[in-house]
Amino acid sequence: MLPQPATTAPMPAIDPSRFGDKPADEAFGAFQRGLYLTAFNLAKPQAEKGDAASQTLIAEIYARGLGVPADQKKAAEWYGKAAEQGITEAQFRYAALLLQGTYVQKDPQKAEELMLKAAEGGNAMAQFNYGQMLMVKHPGKPGLDLAFPWFQKAADAKLADGEYAISQIYANGTDKIARNDIKARQYLVLAAQRGYDTAQFDLGRWLIEGRGGERNYEQGFGWMHLAAQRGTVMAQAWLARLYRDGIGTEGDLVKAAAWYIVAQRAGFRAADLNDMMDGLADDQIKQAFETANNLRIR
Repeated sequence: MLPQPATTAPMPAIDPSRFGDKPADEAFGAFQRGLYLTAFNLAKPQAEKGDAASQTLIAEIYARGLGVPADQKKAAEWYGKAAEQGITEAQFRYAALLLQGTYVQKDPQKAEELMLKAAEGGNAMAQFNYGQMLMVKHPGKPGLDLAFPWFQKAADAKLADGEYAISQIYANGTDKIARNDIKARQYLVLAAQRGYDTAQFDLGRWLIEGRGGERNYEQGFGWMHLAAQRGTVMAQAWLARLYRDGIGTEGDLVKAAAWYIVAQRAGFRAADLNDMMDGLADDQIKQAFETANNLRIR
């Protein structure tokens, strides 16, 4: 499954280009130093005069509640003004708001238009989201073929969402794109290295199964363990089995049970793991619960 359409990531690292070609130097300098209220006071007059970079900065300050109380409606208003002036970051943010319809009137058509403009302007998240919008608009493999170039642009910009999307398209193939497990695994590695937990889980499985490249049980276990720690329930269940069977690590029934207990708390059940639990001694069950309670799950 590909990620859901029109997702928005946490605000990226501070980059002057996000606020337009000529961000307000004094206001942006204050923003960089963490002097958010100063930045707000410096940018507000310029924003009211129509300066697009200042409008974007004001929108971000309101959106994140930096130095002023968070106000998503005001943020939306300023993102909208900056979007009209062609600031790609503002176009992306305002398009997402138009899709959600919480702080502005919902307008999917305008959202699509702005998302495309932001994508064409080089915004990686917009490229990924526009690809997702095409998938929704054109269900099935035709939508994947239309979305692929936009996912590729996002992947080329090192966006983990884009890298994972490309991996899934290569893993399954489309009407126009041949299945290619080698390329799929390469993109899984990139997304996993960037912290994308679903990619970490998939990569762990592929390494254990030898799909798309050489089999490597130890590396597969390592990625599975990382995904499990990050809260991926299926990875927690897989990790339980790896500990149970001693694949990629020393066999350890207590740790296997502990990870299954963690997965159970999230609602997961599996007959083979239930059988494993039934075969444990009382002291092993006790140790497993103690271990599960001390595991660090992000």
